[in-house]
This record gives sequence, structure tokens and C-alpha cells, in this order.
Amino acid sequence: MQAYLDNSATTPLCDEAKRWMERAMDDVWGNPSSLHKVGLDAELMLFDCRKAVADALHAGESEILFTSGGTEANNLALFGAAYAKARQGKRILVSAVEHPSVMKAAEQLRNEGFDLQILPVDHFGRVSLAALETMLTPNTTLVSVMAVNNELGTIEPVAEIAAILKRKKSKALFHIDAVQAFGKLDLSPKKLGCDLMTVSAHKIHGPKGAGALWIRPGVTLRPRTFGGEQQNGLRPGTEPTVAIAGFAGAATMLQPVKNLPRVTALCDRFVKSLRQMPEVQINSADDALPYIVHLSLPGWPAETVLNFLSDCGVYVSSGSACAKGHRSPVLAAAGLDPARLESSLRISLSDTTTEEELDFCLQQLQAAVRTIRRKG
Repeated sequence: MQAYLDNSATTPLCDEAKRWMERAMDDVWGNPSSLHKVGLDAELMLFDCRKAVADALHAGESEILFTSGGTEANNLALFGAAYAKARQGKRILVSAVEHPSVMKAAEQLRNEGFDLQILPVDHFGRVSLAALETMLTPNTTLVSVMAVNNELGTIEPVAEIAAILKRKKSKALFHIDAVQAFGKLDLSPKKLGCDLMTVSAHKIHGPKGAGALWIRPGVTLRPRTFGGEQQNGLRPGTEPTVAIAGFAGAATMLQPVKNLPRVTALCDRFVKSLRQMPEVQINSADDALPYIVHLSLPGWPAETVLNFLSDCGVYVSSGSACAKGHRSPVLAAAGLDPARLESSLRISLSDTTTEEELDFCLQQLQAAVRTIRRKG
């Protein structure tokens, strides 16, 4: 048996994504910018793709800008917003637990003369609203906080953040990196009150190489790349219709309202069993997104346990895939002690995860502890 439980890193393609991609490759392969029928057919499919992603966000088609993935969308959001509003102020607030594609972009903006301030978090990685109230100044023009932390699964108080910005009549644009939340929570950027939202295809059983940035009507961004007039010149270049089609196909299959209770029950059962292992310490909050379970086994190095599990057919992560094995700044910001930090594992579910997979993971985790203890 095998159990793939690294879905926060990437997910396998669903059948609907494959079907949409096959159509784009076989029947609608033209350049969407060409004026003849072959190009028009591709343009019409691109419209259908944009509508599918927009519908999943309860948004309008014109509000969706396709990118190559979450990283590009996050970079466009931060650089595009910061420079568009630079004359009004250069103060930027981001949380201490952001994905590298936000944090490193913010740090580069600091290198370019912007005033970067880091919002502190609690031991679950949850942003301090009190700190936001204090750190939000009249010259703050951008706030970026993720919807769900990609390592701990913490659901961030993004609606409350938007409410604070509104109450204080802040001119800051509010960006939400929703890559880990999209498809799992019923997201509506308009209801949340943000200005920009990032989503990605390969976290929802779509292909790698496609993502999107939702842009609230009326928001102006500075482009990061220059060339043609595709996507209103904000993200020029011939659209990768095959990848976008796969994104759209996967988006049509999303059922967060239906799937969340089932995954919650699976996660609760799994965590209850984990708590019966004296070696395990759960790092995720009780109210974390049930698609992510973050744990530590102090005294058992994460890499050793991960390799043991992999040899047994259980595939988990020792942290964010983007960290490439480096010590997690997210866990450090949340205040995990070195023993817990260096022995941490992330087990991430999808809508297709089964009870049998989680039971198998638990069995192999118990076997790993027994085996490593004997060898030690």
C-alpha cells in the first residue's frame, strides 16, 4: 500500500483537469491572440477557463489574471501594489510566517527603499491583530497575510484584518496568499474584503505552471514584465492555454462546502490516534485547517523518519517544499524549540485522502519510532 500525504506540496492531476488539457492540446491549440478562427477558438476556451476559476472564487471573469503559479502571482501583487502606491507611502506590513514568495519579495522591496515591517505571530503562527492595530500607520500602503499557513495549517484572521483596515480608513491594499486555502475553504475575496488574492492550480489537482491573481476592480498594479498586450498588458505573453485549461478543469471540481466536513472527520480521527503516541507532539492548532497536520517527534530527526516512511510507501514532508530542507523560518517565528523544530513533519491531506491511508501512515510512523529507537 502507498499513502501520498504531501498534498500541500502538490496534488496529482484529477481527471477533469486532464480532460480540459487534452482539449486544449488536441482541438483548441491556436494562439488566443490570433484573429483567425483557430485563434478565436483558443480565445473562447480561455474565456471559459477564466470563468471557471472566477466562479470558484465567486468573482467576475474580468477580475482574474492568469500567471505561471502562486509565486509569480505573489510577486506581482507585492511589487505591483507597492510601486503603484509608492507616492502615497512606502510602509509594507507582512506576517512573520509568509511563504518565501511573499517574504523574499517583501525583503527585496526593503532593499529598494520600502519600509518593511513584520507582523508578529503566536505559537501557532497566528497573526497578532493587536500588533496590526499598532503598526498600521497613515503611510502604510500594503498589507500581505496568507489565508492558511502552508506549514502549520493555521487559519489566519484575514477577515478581521480587512475589517481593521476598513475601520481605520487605511489606504493600504490588502493582499491574501490563498494558495493553501483555495478549494478547501469556500473563499470569496469580495466578502473577505481584500484587494488582491493569489491562488494556484497544482494545489487543487491541476497542473504545475498555472496560477492566478484576483484583482479587485479599481485596483491599479505596476506590471513586472513587458511585451504584448495580453491580459491588459499587466502580464504580457502568449497565454499557456494547456496549463490554464487544466487549472480550470480542476477548479470546476472544487466542492469545499461538501468536502470540508468529511476531511475534518478524517483529520480528527487521525489526530486522536497520534495523541496516543507519547513520542508525538502536535504543533497545529485545534482549529487549524484539517488538511494539514503538523507534528514533532523530539529526539527523532525529521529526515530520518521521513526517509523511513518513504521506504515504506508513506510520503509526507519535513516542511514546506520551497524550503528545500532548510530550517523553517515559519516554525522559528512561531517559537518552536530546536528539538521540535528539527523533528517536525507535515502531513497534508486532499479531498481524495482515505481513512486507510491515514491508518497506514500511523502504523508506519509507529514502526519508524520503534525501529529508530532500537538502532539508536
